[in-house]
Amino acid sequence: MFRVPSKLSTLAAGSCLSKRGLVDLAKLSSLVDIKPEVREALVKKPQSVVALESTIITHGMPYPQNLETALEVEEIVRKKGAVPATIGVVNGRVKVGVTADELKVLARVDKESTLKTSRRDLAYVVSRKLNGGTTVAGTLVIANMVGIRIFATGGVGGVHRGGEQSLDISPDLIELGRSPVAVVSSGVKSILDIPKTLEYLETQGVCVASYQCPDKEFPAFYFPTSGCKASFNLNNPVEAAELLSANNSLGLQSGFLIGVPLPEEHAIDRKLIEDATEQALSDAGQNAVGGKEMTPFVLAAISLHTKGRSLESNIALVKNNASVAAEIAVQLSRLENEGGAAKSCSQRAPVVIGGSIVDTCITVKDDEWKVNKFTLATLSAIVSMNHYHSVSK
Repeated sequence: MFRVPSKLSTLAAGSCLSKRGLVDLAKLSSLVDIKPEVREALVKKPQSVVALESTIITHGMPYPQNLETALEVEEIVRKKGAVPATIGVVNGRVKVGVTADELKVLARVDKESTLKTSRRDLAYVVSRKLNGGTTVAGTLVIANMVGIRIFATGGVGGVHRGGEQSLDISPDLIELGRSPVAVVSSGVKSILDIPKTLEYLETQGVCVASYQCPDKEFPAFYFPTSGCKASFNLNNPVEAAELLSANNSLGLQSGFLIGVPLPEEHAIDRKLIEDATEQALSDAGQNAVGGKEMTPFVLAAISLHTKGRSLESNIALVKNNASVAAEIAVQLSRLENEGGAAKSCSQRAPVVIGGSIVDTCITVKDDEWKVNKFTLATLSAIVSMNHYHSVSK
């Protein structure tokens, strides 16, 4: 008799399976709260959940655009058939899926008392019972913790200009190298050194792919093109889902960066952004702005310089990336839950294999065996029926 592994039987009690092992939601830290909508999806179809970061709410956009965008992005994900999970920290509690009220807290909270939360900051923010907007790196840590494999954002951090001297390199890149999560973004923020960032991602083992760009052109946040090439191109959500599924089946622990270009109608004049960026970086140097405060400072300065046009583009690309991520999530769920070729054994429903055993006893009444054609035919028929039998005298 085939016995179903005992760990599979716990799935219904609140666990989700992945190639790297069973993610038992019941055994997560008591400091992590999972929204019921997200918990149900993680148990039934974990591939359908799309993680969303919260730094874009706390530090990336002004109020009320930040709150409006966050709500709209979640709705975009739902309409595509996936489940949104905005990740953040509220009053020292790690939230995987925030409520509408919690979104309002993060959107309206004093930015001075709310920390940008990466891996290094997470324990401090939780222990001090503070609010935190999780960065790409911070969101990756938590998404991987609960088994979420797809994450949508605006743009990831990278190697800062002059990073060869300052060593100012975003932890987003390191987390991408050790989290089997696909980050769907409009590439790397254009205020950074994109060629050096791509080199660093290669060193970290991160698969970088363009999306629906046959020439593999890698996007540059505000611009559809950067002049840099990705390693691969994904033509549609199905190809992206197959890539993620193969990564999971191989047990690789590195992630993906899928670069989705900003739609042309939302692109901004490149010279306008470059001039604004140079001025913002100069101002940052004069005001001794650095570290994790650099990116919010520069983005705010660019928005001011472009009279809000850069903010409009930022909102548009976040929505577009969320839509693409949701489409990939839906395809990944279909591939791994509905008979796709790449589905692994660990993700199929358990199958119990058994059999019926019939003992056939033949008693020979005569003192001697008299074997004839009839006797042989009878015994042959019994054997061919896969019955077990014994002969007694």
